[in-house]
Amino acid sequence: MHHALTPPLAPQQLREARRQLNNHGEVSAELLGPVLARSWQRSAQAGLTPAGRATGTPHASAPQLARALELQRELVAHARPVMEFLHEQTRDTDSIVILANADGMLLQALGDAGFLQRAERVALRPGATWQERWRGTNAIGTALAEGAPLVVHGGEHYLERNGFLTCAAAPIHDPCGRLLGALDLSGDHRSYHRHTLGLVKSAVRMIEHRLFDTRHGHGIRLRLHAQAEGIGTLTESLLALSEDGWVIGANEPALRLLHMAWHDIGASRIGQWLDIAPGALEDLLGRPGNPPVLVRDRRGQTLWMRLEPGLRSVTVAAPSPQASLRTANPPPRPLPSVDALGALDTGDPTLRAALDRARRVLDKPIALLLGGESGVGKEMFARAVHASGPRRDQALVAVNCAALPENLIEAELFGYRPGAFTGASRDGAPGRIREADGGTLFLDEIGDMPLALQGRLLRVLQERQVLPLGGGKPVPVDIQLICATHRNLREAMQAGRFREDLYYRINGLTLQLPALRERQDLPALIERLLRETAPGRALSLSPELAERFAAYRWPGNLRQLANALRTATALMESHEWQIDWAHLPDDLAEDLRQPRATGRHASEDPADLRRLELATTRRVVEECEGNLSEAARRLGISRNTLYRKLREMPAA
Repeated sequence: MHHALTPPLAPQQLREARRQLNNHGEVSAELLGPVLARSWQRSAQAGLTPAGRATGTPHASAPQLARALELQRELVAHARPVMEFLHEQTRDTDSIVILANADGMLLQALGDAGFLQRAERVALRPGATWQERWRGTNAIGTALAEGAPLVVHGGEHYLERNGFLTCAAAPIHDPCGRLLGALDLSGDHRSYHRHTLGLVKSAVRMIEHRLFDTRHGHGIRLRLHAQAEGIGTLTESLLALSEDGWVIGANEPALRLLHMAWHDIGASRIGQWLDIAPGALEDLLGRPGNPPVLVRDRRGQTLWMRLEPGLRSVTVAAPSPQASLRTANPPPRPLPSVDALGALDTGDPTLRAALDRARRVLDKPIALLLGGESGVGKEMFARAVHASGPRRDQALVAVNCAALPENLIEAELFGYRPGAFTGASRDGAPGRIREADGGTLFLDEIGDMPLALQGRLLRVLQERQVLPLGGGKPVPVDIQLICATHRNLREAMQAGRFREDLYYRINGLTLQLPALRERQDLPALIERLLRETAPGRALSLSPELAERFAAYRWPGNLRQLANALRTATALMESHEWQIDWAHLPDDLAEDLRQPRATGRHASEDPADLRRLELATTRRVVEECEGNLSEAARRLGISRNTLYRKLREMPAA
C-alpha cells in the first residue's frame, strides 16, 4: 500500500510478511509500512484466510441497492459526471471506475467491457460490500477504514484471489467532514501506473467541490489561495460561514491551508483562523467585481481571499472573533447544525424535545423505541441518531419487519449456514444482525414481527450473540438497537401478540414523534425539504399554496409531504422558482381544494381523524381502480402499510 509516487512492494517482502502473519499472528510495520500492516492485521482478526474464499459476504438485493442509491442521491448525482470523465481518460486500459458508499457497498461502476467481466468474478460490481472485514485489505475498504487515499497493488491485497488487481481509492467527504463514500479506479495489476492515485484524488476533489457549492451556494463563502490566479480553480480552499460568523463548511484543501481539523467545523469562528480588520468584510461586499484581496492567517501566512455573499443580500458587522454576518432579507435561518439530529430541528417543540432526549443517550447502551404514525419520519430519526453518535463510522442496518415475508424474516435477520434450507445460497449468509456488528440495527415496524421470532430476537439481545439457521457456533455481536412501530405495543402485549419481556428489553427510552398535522414548524420544514430535494435552487411555495399546505391534514405525514415536493420540483421548468398548483399531483391538488373541514384545523378527536384517514384511503383506492401500488404512491405510504389499512377497514 503506498502513495502516488511510491513503487509497489517487492514480491519477497510480501512473501515474508505472509510468513510472519501465519507463524506469529503479527506482521512487521517496517516490512509493509504502518497502513498496510494495520490492514492485514485487521483482516486476520476478522477471521479471513489469505487463500480462502469470503463466505457469507453480504450482497445487496436489487431493492436494497435502489434504496442505497436513493439515500446517496446527491453524492451519486455529482459523482456520475466525474466518473464518466475518469472513465474517458482511462478507456481501453482494462480498468473500472467505482463509487462506494460509506459502508463499502458499491453503488455504481463504469469500465471496459472485458475487464468488467473479470471484476465481476470477484464481486467487484454494484451491490457488493467491500468492507475490510469481508474482503480483507482492498483499496475501497482500507481507504474508508483509514480515512486516507491509497493504492493497493497485486499481492498487497489480503485475499490472494484479488491479487490480479491494482486499485487506487480516495474517501469522499461532505463540507462538514462526514464520510460519504469512496471513489476507486481498479485495473489489471500489469497496468499499474504511479499517477493513478493522483488522478483519483483529483476526481474526488471535483466531487467535493461540487458538493460544497451545492450545500453552500446560497450562503457566505470564502475562497482562498496562495496565488490570486488560483481562486476559482480546483486547487482553491473553500470555507462557508454562517450568518453570525461560524465556520460551517470547508473542503480538504482549506483544512490543510489553515491547519484546521474536521472537528473545527461548526465549532469555531472565522476570526480564529484569519486576521481580518474591522469592517473589511463589509467593504469587500461593496466592491464592484468582487476582486480578491490579501489576508493573513493566524500563522502569519499571506493568502489571497475572495468573499462571496451567495444569492442573498448580506450586511456585515465589524468582524471581530465574535463578528456577526447578518442577512437583511429574508430573516436569518437558524444556525446550521453540527450533527444530523440538529439538522432535523426546524422549530417544532415536540420534535425538539425528542431530539434533545435522544442526544442525551447517544453514548449510552440504551435501546430506543420510536413511536408515531406511519410516515412521520421514524427511519429518518433513527439514521440521525446513528449519524450523531459514537458508532457513526460503522454500519447502520435497517430492516422493515412488516415488509419481509414471514418465511424469510428469520433467515434475513439471523443468517444461515450453507445448505440450511432449500434455495439457500451455497455460501450461506451472515444475516442483518451480524452485518450491524459494531454499528446500529434499526428494526422498523417491530410490532409486526412474528411471535416466534420475537423469542429468538430476545435471546440475541440478552446473550449478545447470534446462532445462524442450520447450526454452528454462536457469533458474538455488538449492536446499538433502535426499534420503531406505529402500533400500541402495550395493547399488543395484553392481546398476546407481543412478548412482554421483549418489550421491556427494547424499551430503554421511548420517543413519540409527532404527526405532521401536529407540528408547528411546517414552513421551515418545507424549506429544509426543498433544499434537500433541489440543492442549489432557491424554491418556495406560492402564497396560496403555502396557505393550503398549512391547512391540510397530511394523512401520509412527512413521507407524503416529501413525495409531493419531490414530484413538484421534477415538474418545474429550470427557470421557475415558485411551486404552484400546476406542479402538484392531481390527487393532492384535489384534496387541497376541499373545504377547510378536512384540513389541519378540523376536529382533532382521534376517532374523527381515524374515520377521515380511512375514508381518504378508501377513496384513493377506488380512484386507482384497485391498483394498490399507485394508491400507496398517491397516499405517500408503503404498500405494506396500505395492506394493513385495508385489513383494518370496515366492510363498505
